Amino acid sequence: MEVLTTAEMERADRLAIAAGTPGFALMLSAGQAVAQAAMELVDEGPILVVAGGGNNGGDGLVAAAELAARGREVSVILLCDRDSLQGDAASAARGWKHPVLPFNPQAIGRPALIIDAMFGAGLDRPVKDDPFDMIEAINANGAPVLSVDLPSGINGTTGAVMGAAVRATETVTFFRQKPAHLLLPGRLHCGRVRVADIGIEAQVLGEIAPQTFENTPEVWRSAFPVPRVDGHKYSRGHAVIVSGDVMTTGAARMSARGALRAGAGLVTLATPRNALAVNASALTAVMVQAADTVVEFAGLLADKRLNSCVIGPGAGVGARTCDFVLTALAAKRHIVLDADALTSFADAPDRLFEAIRLSVDQQIVLTPHEGEFPRLFSDISNKHPLRSKLERVRAAAERCSAVVLLKGPDTVVASPDGRATIATNAPPWLATAGAGDVLSGMIAGMMAQGAPAFEAASIGVWMHGEAAREAGPGLIAEDLPETLPAVFRRLYDSFGIAY
Repeated sequence: MEVLTTAEMERADRLAIAAGTPGFALMLSAGQAVAQAAMELVDEGPILVVAGGGNNGGDGLVAAAELAARGREVSVILLCDRDSLQGDAASAARGWKHPVLPFNPQAIGRPALIIDAMFGAGLDRPVKDDPFDMIEAINANGAPVLSVDLPSGINGTTGAVMGAAVRATETVTFFRQKPAHLLLPGRLHCGRVRVADIGIEAQVLGEIAPQTFENTPEVWRSAFPVPRVDGHKYSRGHAVIVSGDVMTTGAARMSARGALRAGAGLVTLATPRNALAVNASALTAVMVQAADTVVEFAGLLADKRLNSCVIGPGAGVGARTCDFVLTALAAKRHIVLDADALTSFADAPDRLFEAIRLSVDQQIVLTPHEGEFPRLFSDISNKHPLRSKLERVRAAAERCSAVVLLKGPDTVVASPDGRATIATNAPPWLATAGAGDVLSGMIAGMMAQGAPAFEAASIGVWMHGEAAREAGPGLIAEDLPETLPAVFRRLYDSFGIAY
């Protein structure tokens, strides 16, 4: 579940070597893993290895020699002169006893499989000239492609396409995944990702102390709230969802149902009086309470049992929403701020951030999408090609002293302490109106039960994706809460929890 930056992976290599594993032994293991993947991808036919001049190319040359030893027809295109290779890559080249083809797209021919070993995860400059042409030719060839570590042209830390990038059928990486295997657009180029064991012991992770994780249940299992046999609805928390005016009530109701399905013992919708009848007639298990003013809202929150709150979905943009947010923060509640609550502070984000910083020991989550993120964090660029989504969300969490969740097909959750998760389980049909409102409610429901903000947000994101998978194509946001019971059952089964 750990995800290593390119710098952290280089350190893992160094630690393994310092512990007694020669660097060339790691390369041999990597090349053998690539060869095995190639054998599984194609049963017969010629295999072409396109190798670069660094260690990635060395892995490819080891794979070529291994495949040839297994009786496969193999040819190699090398980016540089064989004599210019250095270190472990030079040792790998000595193991390839056959000629190499010129670095020319015309030399590709019609192989059954192309092994892409030009550039590894450390690429940090745009691809140009001959390598650019080679990548374009590989993509146009039509043969399946097996990439070594990462598709050539992808920046391993950011997932950015550096001018051009190979579109792989499958990618073999080593020890742990890199951010680019999970972040878009890199993930779209990887195809299926295999993680191969090449002899690096897991103990090196204790030295590296990675802070990034793929968002899977193993990350947050210890914080996952499980109802107790001797529990009751009040012990499972009480979530409050703030509704907007009569014409925009649906978002808050979906959020409320998400909180209830996520396990909150009780949920109350705080609604303006002009929307009271609409909300009351559309809700059953969710309670409704009139709250037109900040004074009324503060009175509602005077009951300490109401321990989590969602403000934003359909709340309306303006001073009223700002005042409700500041009131909830002053009341020391766990809070999810979404949609209109974020936009309401667009002209004065520091006002919100200062109020959050004063809210000591509160669990607070901000859930922007890419359109809302710049409204609060305009100076945290989302345009620089080497500043990744992961880096932006981390910077935002540090800036505002709260957990920040930036939505998308690669949703990132980051904590002010540097921890982050990247989700990969959201299906395309989750991009539908109202889905984010349900997510906000789910996170509040988890916090109502005692899950800390970072874990609650990561749990909510993962379960949100699984609920969408359960619903399948044709999903609308209202379906998400109704598929959560099936997601809970599978999760309980995997955790060995009786139900």
